Amino acid sequence: MAERAPQLSVVIPAHNEEKNIGRTVGELGEALERAGIDYEIVVVVDAESADGTGVVADELAAANPAITVVHRVGVGGFGRAVRAGLRVFRGDAVAIVMADSSDDPEDVVRCYRKLEDGYDCVFGSRFRRGSNTTGYPMQKLIVNRIVNRLIQLLFWTRMNDLTNAFKVYRREVIEACGPYSSSHFNLTIEMSLSALIRRYHIAEIPINWYGRSWGASNLSIVEMGRRYLSVLLKLFFERILIGDDILEERFALPGQGDRRLQEPRPGPRTTGRSLGEPREPDASREDGND
Repeated sequence: MAERAPQLSVVIPAHNEEKNIGRTVGELGEALERAGIDYEIVVVVDAESADGTGVVADELAAANPAITVVHRVGVGGFGRAVRAGLRVFRGDAVAIVMADSSDDPEDVVRCYRKLEDGYDCVFGSRFRRGSNTTGYPMQKLIVNRIVNRLIQLLFWTRMNDLTNAFKVYRREVIEACGPYSSSHFNLTIEMSLSALIRRYHIAEIPINWYGRSWGASNLSIVEMGRRYLSVLLKLFFERILIGDDILEERFALPGQGDRRLQEPRPGPRTTGRSLGEPREPDASREDGND
């Protein structure tokens, strides 16, 4: 008899997070258990981690069967670590959460509840009314706002934090949009924009974001710029030049049929173990105001 899949998988890429990973995983598991959500946590220890992240992760997994650890080898990279987690997750949906305790576990629960309301994806925004962002470096804030404004203009979207890694997707979205190719933090926009141009039903909600409790971020603005630009241009021209082909493929997937695009109507919140059968395919409608 096949093992029952969890409702929600959480993929956590971890690079030199020995001091943070225990707290992150522990608080996340507690929040999901309080909410009654059947979960698994997939910790991906990146190939170039030079501290005891892998040892701590293995100890967590030994104490909790809901935790799986993937030890990557070869070349490191945030995107590569997330992609490794996406290859092995078993849930009906998957959340991407940072290992440094910057994301709020209660926001993971809130995002999952939004999926139960009928959405295909839920994106967390640090810059909407109701968000609480603490300790965000000013230089990165300025660059973030410029880049996200550019994305809004290029893709005609109201969503204002598409570069944020914290997002939750139904399994069918990951399967339809992948396989992904980005190796670093540019994966964040490859995943979100791939879902956007396929007109999945997406909600964006305000979230809490906290500055790192230990250590320093490895994100270099200058180094990552060319990578973000590459993904941005690729998906922009896909939307403009072959958007019709992309949508034809999406709605030809098994279980989605050959239907016309229509205004989406979120379904009722489901009860029980799973998110239920895939909803009728529909056009993307963004939930949230600037």
